[in-house]
Amino acid sequence: MSPIRPISDSVSISSWLDKDDFSDVKALGFQRVINFRPDNEARDQIPSTEAEAAAREAGLHYTHIPVTRQNLFTDEVVRKAVSEFAPGERTLAYCASGQRAAIVWAAVTARSRPVDEVLSSAQGCGFDLRLVRDDLEAQAVRAQQSET
Repeated sequence: MSPIRPISDSVSISSWLDKDDFSDVKALGFQRVINFRPDNEARDQIPSTEAEAAAREAGLHYTHIPVTRQNLFTDEVVRKAVSEFAPGERTLAYCASGQRAAIVWAAVTARSRPVDEVLSSAQGCGFDLRLVRDDLEAQAVRAQQSET
């Protein structure tokens, strides 16, 4: 199984998972898994339907939110992810390398926490997201606009 890196108290990030990894994820105490990989991204990846079956068999809540470079910061992706990063439940978010999962977590988190804090948390688990600072700042602005 790929290394699992905690990015917050309840969310960890990983690169791709195989069918056999889901039972290990459950044994590590996770309740939820979010797959950010689009189907057919790579020849050797398991389809989301098989990932979902393996996750459910292991007793995990599974969500598939396919993310590409083009839709990372869209309201649709961020809104779906907000509802899946459930407070109090340990969640493992994954994609091919973990980078997109970390970016989506950062976009969600930037709507409620200072961007510097978000960037620091990401850096602490090995993701340098400074290049997307402007996008994260935009998420913070969107959150403020929706409150008014």
